[in-house]
Parts: sequence; structure tokens; C-alpha cells
Amino acid sequence: MERSTCSHDRSRVSACSGARHVVSALGVRRCLEGMTEHDTRHRVTVIGGGYAGTLAANHLRMRADVDITLVNPWPDFVERVRLHQFVAGTGDATIDYGTLLGEGIQLVVDSATRIDTAARVVRLASGRALSYDYVIYAVGSTATISSSVPGAAEFAFPVAEFEAARRLRARLAELPVDAPVTVVGGGLTGVETAAELAEQGRTVTLVCGGTLVSSWSAPGRRYVARWLSRHGVTVLEADVVTEVGPDAVVLADGAVRSSALTIWATGFGVPGLAAESGLRTDTLGRLLTDETLASVDDDRVVAAGDAAAPSDQPLRMSCQAAGALGAQAANTVLSHIAGTPPAVIDQALTGSCVSLGRHAAVRQLARRDDTAVNLYVGGRLGAAIKEFTCKVGVSRIRREARKPGSAVWVRGGRRLEQSASAARAVTFP
Repeated sequence: MERSTCSHDRSRVSACSGARHVVSALGVRRCLEGMTEHDTRHRVTVIGGGYAGTLAANHLRMRADVDITLVNPWPDFVERVRLHQFVAGTGDATIDYGTLLGEGIQLVVDSATRIDTAARVVRLASGRALSYDYVIYAVGSTATISSSVPGAAEFAFPVAEFEAARRLRARLAELPVDAPVTVVGGGLTGVETAAELAEQGRTVTLVCGGTLVSSWSAPGRRYVARWLSRHGVTVLEADVVTEVGPDAVVLADGAVRSSALTIWATGFGVPGLAAESGLRTDTLGRLLTDETLASVDDDRVVAAGDAAAPSDQPLRMSCQAAGALGAQAANTVLSHIAGTPPAVIDQALTGSCVSLGRHAAVRQLARRDDTAVNLYVGGRLGAAIKEFTCKVGVSRIRREARKPGSAVWVRGGRRLEQSASAARAVTFP
């Protein structure tokens, strides 16, 4: 049974059919003018209430004749970019959906178990089935623990999902402050977690398994390494964890290091819903789409966020990409409803941020294709930029709830070199 629902009366927004090619949120709005109250209503189910799904749901309100249902396993929005703070006890990571969703959106607290494309229903864990005309597939990403590392699944704690972070926070609270903690993974999640705990006085070892923050420039990596060193974090950059025990980790060279708590932060996976629904996915399980984000198997299923693989070339998993993809996925649905050709993805990624405790951070700058340049902003200014970035991810969802179609994002990047026809010509084995 669904755990809770909420809905509101939706404000009417003028809309129309027969518009020209949609190239922007403004273009979508203009081509939706002139609808009458006698037109058929369109049912859109958004699966996943993260940055992509929540913004997509709000964006769909550009049409007044769309019934929007948002399905999410949790009754609150989870700020994944703050989970390391939640674990360390230095911040919260949940927000009431009542402050984020626009009027008329129905929230169903449940888990989708299958997209039945033949019957056009989304089947839920509660046994309920939601009929749809279109689905926006925004299930996000999940924490992963390598099954090839003995003891990792049994003894290590992931950090990238709320329920896992809650268990980790509880376990951390049981340990004395000087108990040795090992963080496995030298990417952004691993660095942020290690830094947050070190600033709390914890004894932390960061095992990178390769280059520290490998996607960054050398100057940016050096800044992070210096901060970690100054704050007592032992960084084992090239070492690899080959076994995890209840109170130790074993490295590839056979060395055994004491670890009262081992945190696994080596990467992300995605839910298996697409594959379990008979839809084609990439090797990680992301839904394969064309460049308009429509599934290559069924254009009534449109993907957004971390679980989308347009042309089998997914964007980097990030809050930066998710919100913009949510708006673009909603635009694709709105274009299908209007009977106009949907626009191809037009999105750039321009770098990333990593927090180093509560008083420092690094903003690594990048070209529009997400290639790092030898320029970064660190220290307190970096922390201000990082905090601003985190707040923007939420504030633009709220702005979209107040004013559907207001979403903006950085455009450009290598995808501009692809044409829509070329994207649809991608073949799969």
C-alpha cells in the first residue's frame, strides 16, 4: 500500500498543439498556447523524486492538461550532495516535498517494480498500477559495493544513498572518536567523506585505488592532497583494498590496516528497473535513449538524470547534469503531446566541486565538454561556491514549481556536433 500521497489544485496554463520545433523551455511555452478545457488530458508518471525527476515534474506544469504523478520510495527529497554532512552530523540531507512540488502534482510514496510498456502502466511494490501516457524515467543512481572484494558487501558501509547513509551515521556514533576509519575511493564522494570526518577529529585513511580525484587537473589534485595531509588524513593513492574484515582491511600488497569502520565510495550503479522492464540498457544498466532522451525501444518512456544513456554516451552522474536533463526530458514529453519534433540534448558540464569540511572546498573549472583545465578556486571562496552550488540545485526546483519553464542551464559541449538524425542512427547489438 502506498504510504502517503499529496496533491493540489493545479493552476491553468494556456497551451496548444501544432507548434513548430521546440528548442527551449520558452519555445515549449509558446507552442502550448490556445488549448481549451475540452482537450484530452495526458497522464505522465515520473519515476524518481531526485534532482531530475522533481524538476521534470514541475516543468511539465507548462501544460494545464497534464496529470502528473511523481513516484518516490521516500516521503522527503534527499539532497545527495549533502549525504557526507549527514553522516558526519554536520548537516541535514532531506527536504519536505511540500516546499518543492508545484500545485497539482501527486506524490506517491512507493517503489516502481516494472514499467509495463504493452499495458502502459507502472507497477508498484504496493501492488498498485499507475496508467500512463508517458513515463519520465528518473530513478537516479545507487551506491555500489564490489562483489569481487571479499568481505566488502558484509562489512563495508556505502554512503551514496540515504538509507545507507543513515546506517553509517548510526554506526559512526557508536565509535570512539579515535577509532580508525577507512574510506575506500579517491573520487569526489570519497574525498568529501574523508574530509568531513577528519575535520570532526576522526582518524581517517583514504585508499584511492589510483589517482586522487583522477578527473581533475594536477593543480586541483595537489590542493586537495595538501588539505587532506594538513588535517591528518592518510592518503594511500595507488593502493587497492582487496579484502574487508570487521576490524581491518587488506591491501593488494598484503598489508593489513586496522579499520573499525570501512566506508565504500568507489562509484555508482543504477537501479535495475529498466532492464527488468525489458528495455535496453547500457552495461551499467542506464536506459538507452536517443538524443532526445526517448527510449530506443519505446518513445513514450523518456529518461533523465543519472540513469539515462543517450546514444550510449551518458553524461557524468551529477546534480549539475540531472536538473537540466529533467527539464529537457519534460520538454521531450511536451513536444510529443503537442505533436512537434522534440529537441536534441543541448547541455554542457563545466567542472565540479568538492567540499573539504565546513570551511574549505575546491571548484575545479572545466571546458564545456567537462574536460578539466588548470584552474581552480579553493579555500573559503571555494567553500562559498560549493555551498552556493548545493543551494542552486534545490532553488531552481522551487523556482520551477513557482514558474514552470523557468529552468536554465549551461548549453554547448561536444553533443552539439551530433545531429538528431545521427543520434537516431545509433545501432545496438
